[in-house]
Amino acid sequence: MLRRLLQPVWVLLAIIFLIEAWLWDHLEPVVARVVALIPLARFKSWLAERVDALSPAMTLIVFVVPIIPLFPLKLVGLWLLTHEYWTSAVFTILFAKMLGVGVTAFVFDVTRDKLLEMHWFERLYEMVLRLRAKATELVDPVKRRLRELVKGNGEGWSSRTLRLIQRFRKSVHEAR
Repeated sequence: MLRRLLQPVWVLLAIIFLIEAWLWDHLEPVVARVVALIPLARFKSWLAERVDALSPAMTLIVFVVPIIPLFPLKLVGLWLLTHEYWTSAVFTILFAKMLGVGVTAFVFDVTRDKLLEMHWFERLYEMVLRLRAKATELVDPVKRRLRELVKGNGEGWSSRTLRLIQRFRKSVHEAR
């Protein structure tokens, strides 16, 4: 019973996790392109040389520090939300999120090898990869079902869903 009640929660958490993973995968090439456009390639090689000289524990600090300045930006987004500046708040929070993931992906690319020398970090990294695979496995049936519903001709749709669509279409039509 409890397992059945928690299933939607796990699916939601898996979706959030996969969105983070998707952002990571898709922002890393964007950051690589930005690095190619501006002189960050030299900065990246300079940073890689410095990281090679550091201990794994100090490399962890190099990995975490660039994220800290983004925290106030997220607080600004929350302040905007509390004062009902919805559009500005959403854009600020999304900008902070994407910038954070992009910077983290850039720095992680430079520090990965050194960080993986720490056994606890390697176990954590492998656990995150396993969680990602499990989240994908959990969300795939939901995605497949949604695609079938969107592509389908209404077959398999509940009558309640069809009534909701019909009501929506009617309200849009009446608004014209």
